[in-house]
Amino acid sequence: MKRQATPAARRGLRNLPRRTRHFNPLTALGPGLITGAADDDPSGIATYSQAGAQFGLSMLWTLVLIYPFMAVFQGVCARIGRVTGKGLAANIKTEFPPWVLPGVVVLLLVANTLNVSADVAAMGEAANLLAPGWRHVFTIGFAALTLGLQVFVPYHRYVWFLKWLTLSLLSYVAVAFMVHAPWLEVARRVVLPRFRFDQSAATLITGVFGTTISPYLFFWQASEEVEEIEKAPGARALVDAPRQGRVELRRIGWDTYAGMGYSNIIAFFIMLSTAVTLNAAGVDNVGTAAQAAQALRPLAGNLAFLLFALGIIGTGLLAIPTLAGSAAYALTEALGWKGGLESRFRDAHGFYGVIGFAVLGGVALSYSPIDPIKALFWSAVVNGVIAVPLMVVIMLLVTRASLMGRFTANPWQRWGGWTATAIMGVVAVLMFALM
Repeated sequence: MKRQATPAARRGLRNLPRRTRHFNPLTALGPGLITGAADDDPSGIATYSQAGAQFGLSMLWTLVLIYPFMAVFQGVCARIGRVTGKGLAANIKTEFPPWVLPGVVVLLLVANTLNVSADVAAMGEAANLLAPGWRHVFTIGFAALTLGLQVFVPYHRYVWFLKWLTLSLLSYVAVAFMVHAPWLEVARRVVLPRFRFDQSAATLITGVFGTTISPYLFFWQASEEVEEIEKAPGARALVDAPRQGRVELRRIGWDTYAGMGYSNIIAFFIMLSTAVTLNAAGVDNVGTAAQAAQALRPLAGNLAFLLFALGIIGTGLLAIPTLAGSAAYALTEALGWKGGLESRFRDAHGFYGVIGFAVLGGVALSYSPIDPIKALFWSAVVNGVIAVPLMVVIMLLVTRASLMGRFTANPWQRWGGWTATAIMGVVAVLMFALM
């Protein structure tokens, strides 16, 4: 006999968000798409541009290789947030010795502030290419805009703005088709790259991997899954509502694989565009994304230059909130403060204070003697190195049944996650060995 739901249960089902009952591939796009797009920040653009300029088509394989591991690992982070209803820092705090979390949070805050500094400087520099003479005004204006949106716009509205910003990255696809890439040669070099593996190549590969698999993305996507729970009526952490698990984990899988795929496709086109223009013309060194845009102008025309520069600004507006927000989530969870982008400022001073520190600190660093050109690239390299111990911690979390219940990582996630950790570790060790 078929069991009938009680009136209370039927009311509970009606109150569940639609996405927990019916999978819609369009509405399912959210934290994963935003996280993936934010990965192509100005720091990443500079790294991919340098790879294309220095090695031509022979570094395209890195983005093909890293995609499945990037997607698996971000899926693991999202899974932890959705299953437990807590961000990574909160889970590390309860599951590991007290000395583990402070080191992680401090490294994340330092790396993110440095990254914000490099990104803000790159956005101001890119805008200055379009309207010369206003670089400082643009830099401060972009920082104020991103800070104001995070502080005064609640998450359920702000996330709509972030989703639309992801479209700005399509400008790099347009640039790649405008420069007439040799597609057969591109396919050949993806499978059979030609380069000498030395210290320079190892450092650049670490930079590409570091800007693709970055610690701030781990914290951001896990915390955004927590925000998704809090904004959707009837949604609960899966450890408390396991019946929501099938559709929610399917949504996370689609959202994450689509978002990371979008990220790597855009990175592929950035590297490809600079390979067939800058490298072909003998320009083998670019320090910032804006320099790459400027170098493209005489080689690919004004329209390609314009699209490349506008893409830097668009992705910067998307990445800076992700960088500052991930640091805020980590620190407030570590200290037990109330926080979240859905919270009002008067209820979460500490959370928004961290965001303000990261953004304004980044602006201050961009006007310091620190060279933003070096900061752009080396922030990616630093991320690639510090990601390794953090990835070990995350994999230990997601395989812990006492924390995840029946939603521990599946065999593919275990293999992919540990393999991603090993790849990042080997590349970092090789870089230092070759130094």
